[in-house]
Amino acid sequence: MLRNVICPEASMSRLSALLLAGAMLLATTPFTDRAAAQSDSEVYNRIEELHGDAAGFDRPLRQLVQAMRTGDAETIAGLAEYPLSVKADGETYDIENAEDFIENFDDLVTLETRRAVGRQQYEDLFVSSEGVMLANGAVWMGAVCDDNACDESHWAIIAINN
Repeated sequence: MLRNVICPEASMSRLSALLLAGAMLLATTPFTDRAAAQSDSEVYNRIEELHGDAAGFDRPLRQLVQAMRTGDAETIAGLAEYPLSVKADGETYDIENAEDFIENFDDLVTLETRRAVGRQQYEDLFVSSEGVMLANGAVWMGAVCDDNACDESHWAIIAINN
């Protein structure tokens, strides 16, 4: 009766070959995140295409990111459009004004949301016809019309989703 005998050296060489082949495959396959990554100019062009005033978006975005890093409720409140829809603790709140937002800031904007927005990179923004999404949807900013014809607009926080 013949038995199938496995030589330890042969097993090791097969294992090594499989590991090497797997490593080569991984090295030649782009990471999903990198394949989907956008350049700053692609994000800028998408904002301009869908909303206009991409250049005007830069300052409020930088102010928001910095304010989230430092927990500056006043600056964040000043960047919001009211009434502001905020989802927190499984509830949705319509915040009527900046004073209410500041007074309830710690309950309305979680530490997780502050950290996520504080780490936001421009090339990681998601732009849709609804606005610009930060931190995987934790905050949305939009171009808000200043008149009925929408000849003038300004960028503002339009929703917070903790």
